[in-house]
Amino acid sequence: MLLIACPCCGNRPETEFRCGGQAHVARPADPAALDDAAWAEHLFVRANPRGVHAERWNHAHGCGRWFNALRDTVSDRFLETYPAGAAPSRSTDTEARA
Repeated sequence: MLLIACPCCGNRPETEFRCGGQAHVARPADPAALDDAAWAEHLFVRANPRGVHAERWNHAHGCGRWFNALRDTVSDRFLETYPAGAAPSRSTDTEARA
């Protein structure tokens, strides 16, 4: 069984968690200025890289808190978990390419 390190509760089984998608997605400065296509892209288009990726996770069957994780999408290995609003201690492949 895969264990995920909740920043509040420690290592817990993967069945207690739900993935919330890509982390660190900036909201548009002026959402009212976006046309329908731009708003749809903001809501639905996310990076899906091969390699290290920052994701949001929820400890649904535990403390209920949201946190972020760096996960390698190739090996499904969690490299780091950290509280929501904090920055990871290491960079991701998508940050290096940006």
